[in-house]
Parts: sequence; C-alpha cells; structure tokens
Amino acid sequence: MLFHSTLRKELARSFGATLVVLVTIVMTMTLIRTLSQANRGSVNPQEVMMVMGYTVLGYLPPILTLCLFIAIVGTLSRMYTDSEMVIWFSAGRGLSSLLRPLFGFAWPILLGVAVLALVVWPWANQQTQDLKDRYGSRGDLERVAPGQFQESANGSRVFFLDKDTPDNKSGKNIFISTVDRGKQTVTSARSGRVVTEGDTQFLLLSNGQRLESSLDGQQLRISEFEELGNKVGSTDVGPQDNVPAKTRSTLSLVREPTRANLGELAWRLGLAVASLNFVVIAITVSSVNPRAGRSGNLVFALFAFIVYYNLLNLGQSWVSGGRASFAGFMIVLHGGTLALALLWLGKQHNNWAWPGLRRLRRARRGSAA
Repeated sequence: MLFHSTLRKELARSFGATLVVLVTIVMTMTLIRTLSQANRGSVNPQEVMMVMGYTVLGYLPPILTLCLFIAIVGTLSRMYTDSEMVIWFSAGRGLSSLLRPLFGFAWPILLGVAVLALVVWPWANQQTQDLKDRYGSRGDLERVAPGQFQESANGSRVFFLDKDTPDNKSGKNIFISTVDRGKQTVTSARSGRVVTEGDTQFLLLSNGQRLESSLDGQQLRISEFEELGNKVGSTDVGPQDNVPAKTRSTLSLVREPTRANLGELAWRLGLAVASLNFVVIAITVSSVNPRAGRSGNLVFALFAFIVYYNLLNLGQSWVSGGRASFAGFMIVLHGGTLALALLWLGKQHNNWAWPGLRRLRRARRGSAA
C-alpha cells in the first residue's frame, strides 16, 4: 500500500536522525568517562578509542530501542496533528491495523537489538575487561612516567623519576618507596638504568641513598651506595575465578544458572522483549489532540521509557539478590506491560468509554429490577 510505504519512509528518516543524535551524545559522554579512567590509570591512554568503541557498542541495544520508540511516537503524533489519522480512520482502519506496517519496519531493528543484547554485549564487555587487565598487569618499569608518581601493580612500590632517555632504558633523579615484610624502604639515586639478564630485569641505581625503617618506628638505618640493583618485572595476574556475569556469554549463563547469572540473563532477554513491547506502547501513547502540541506526548513517551528501563535494571538486582525469581520477574514486568499495552490499544481501537460502560450496567440493573 501507498500508505505503508510512506509510513516506512517517514519512520526511517525519523529513526536515522534520532540515532545519529543519540549516538553522538553517548559517544561524547563515554569519551569523557574513558578519559577520566585513563587519567586515573585504569585505562591505557593509547587505547582510549578502543575502550570507548566497545563501550558504545554495548550501549547500542537501549539506544536502538529508544530511537525506534521516539520514531514511532513522533511519526504517529505528527499524523494526528496533521489530521492524517482521520483519513486512516475514515477508511475503516483502526489503531490495531498499524501493528502490521510498524512491525514490518521494526523487525530488523528488533532482531538487531536481540543479537546485540545476547551476543555483542558480553563480547564487548569481555574485550574492555581484557584491555583493562592487560594494562593493569604491565610491568613496574612500564608504569614509570617522567615527572609522575606511579604505583606498582601489587601496590607495594611507588616510583618517581625526573626525566628519562628516548629509549626508556635510563633516567635521572630516581625515587623508590617500598613497603615489604613490615619495613619501609626509601631509595633515591641520581641516575639509573635498566639491565636485562635472561628473562629478569634489574634497575641498576647509581650514586644514591637508602633509608630503611620499621613500620612501628623502632628501627632506622641509613646507607649510601654507588650502585644498587632492584629486581623489577611484569606482574602475572593469572586466571580469575570470579568472572563478572556481564562478560559471560549468554550460553554460559544458561548453563550455570546462579543468582548473578540469572539476573544478567533477565536483563539481556529483557532488552529484547522490551523493544517489542515499546512498539505496542508507542501506538497507544501517540494519540494526540490536533489542536494541542506534540511535546506532551514525547515527554510522556520518554518518561515511560525511563520507568521501564529502570524497572529492568531494578529487576536484575532483585533476581541477583534472590528477592525475585527469573520466571516471575519476566512474566510480571514484560508480560504485564504487554497486557496493559494491548488493553490500552484495544480501548483506543474500539473507543471504549468507561462512563458509558457504567451507564450500561446501571440500565441492566434497572431492567432486572
């Protein structure tokens, strides 16, 4: 039909424009947060764009859902305002007949949201976590930056050097503070260089001073040296037993149905089901008085999206904490929302009026008496 093709074109334009705006906003916010993490030493400054890309990729399911929701609400509200819906109703078609063309347009987006939530989301989180772990497990020498105090991977050492050479093999005005076995050692040297013997790296300090003191303050020893070697190297993080649920694949969540895994699974499946529910909700909230503006509908639609999305996050914490079951949460939230949306759609489609129903009941009671 001509109407269906025109509707799909307008939905595509609105969806594309909204997607560009929202992705730009999310990328800007993610870039600021990633730069803050890089400044704190949690992310490699050279991998900021990669971390930002993986993070934005993980945020795509709710972004696509919101774009689809706004596109449908905005398009149908404009049709109400321009009296195009009057023509549609005059042709003997109701609101329920809009479901077919809307789902015909939305099914690739709904499929994309499901794939992103179930497959891409854990993969992006795993890639981000690997980047952070690899940067956090780098060697002590790799952490040293001229003019900055840097902490070692295990937190037992603090390094500082004034300046280094272009090959990062030597430096001047070196300061090292170490806490180990109940003693604190402060070492300062005029210069130092890196010496490699086999697989082991040593920091060879020259012309310095060493101060050793016990943490209780009862012992103190000061010594001077011409050369002093400190063993340094990389830190092996090793396998992690407690893998975050958000980095696990959906199949592994199903195979290990712990509370945390079920909570994460409820959130991922909830994103896919919520995107479908939002198509039905968008039809019901798009009805607007042609004499009034469309801003009220858009505000209410955004409010409905925020409430639904927050309930989805809240349900994840409830399932993870054991306060709600997985099946009960999915049925109550998503099934209840779909039932209410269909009931509301049926009311608008059939023009049900609650006062008229009450008058009909009163008339039946009077006739029965």
